[in-house]
Amino acid sequence: MSQLKKPQLVNGEHPFAQYVRILGKGKTGTRSLSKEEAYQAMRMILAGEAEEVQLGAFLMLLRVKEESHNELTGFVSAVKHHIQAPSSISVDIDWSSYAGKKRQLPWFILSCLLLAENGVRIYMHGANGHTLGRLYTEQVLNQLNLPIACNWQQVEQQLDDSCFSFMSLQELCPELQAIMNLRNQFGLRSPVHTLSRLINPLNASHSMQSVFHPAYGESHQLAALELGQANAAVFKGEGGEIERRPEANCTVKQVINGVATEEVWPRVIEGRQQQHETLDINLLRQCWQGDYREEYAELAITGTAAIALKLLGKADSQEQALQLSKQMWQQRNKKRLA
Repeated sequence: MSQLKKPQLVNGEHPFAQYVRILGKGKTGTRSLSKEEAYQAMRMILAGEAEEVQLGAFLMLLRVKEESHNELTGFVSAVKHHIQAPSSISVDIDWSSYAGKKRQLPWFILSCLLLAENGVRIYMHGANGHTLGRLYTEQVLNQLNLPIACNWQQVEQQLDDSCFSFMSLQELCPELQAIMNLRNQFGLRSPVHTLSRLINPLNASHSMQSVFHPAYGESHQLAALELGQANAAVFKGEGGEIERRPEANCTVKQVINGVATEEVWPRVIEGRQQQHETLDINLLRQCWQGDYREEYAELAITGTAAIALKLLGKADSQEQALQLSKQMWQQRNKKRLA
């Protein structure tokens, strides 16, 4: 967190108190924050102007109420203003990765590499280690010997070199990472876990997001519209990551050219699939190289890539998108992760 600043009291009251009061004024008096109120509240938090006790109360009141799309819009706008990311870096897809995995390996990472190998520029951002017992993207990329960006210059270079770059939230916005790290003290996730998925700091033309609970999909969709994200896809992915579950129907809340839409991708395999007893990252490398074959894995990889390809307009139908992603998978450079 930023070093706490002492704002001037207003009529003897801390200026952040108004935002806690709006959220906590009882069953009949409480309401959601407006976009402007959410913006100003998050601006104060990022500037270190809110007391720690205020921050805790604010986050948990939001958690109980569940954040509205207007609140998400205001929060994200404040974060983007705080980050001040460069406007010169070209990105096709903003891909957020904040959930971590515990039941299945992160096959979506291979989906991203597959898309990147075919010229899709992907900027991924995520957090590491805020929930015990989960495998996070940053750990996986390190073990696969894939570079991680520490600054915007490295992001641009990696995108130019390989069409893929990952930056941790600690580098992107350390103030948000500090709040996310409170998860084990609260015993609950806070709204930061939600708003981080919507940041899209480089204003990519398309964004991919995942939610833990389907009910959050509409909030993400509406917030994307409010934030001017003309093309976005939101769905409940495996473990909360952007990864299609082959054994389940997948409802995708979308924004296509500024218009909210929805479509269902039907399951492609029957029955619940067996989980791995341990998440062995080496299986990702072996799967890419063709030394490890698993139906679920390949369907998750190509199915996730297909949703992205359709969002990008590289296919007119689900069938075409799936056919294209499977063709890409068959033609991949198996030596990339050697």
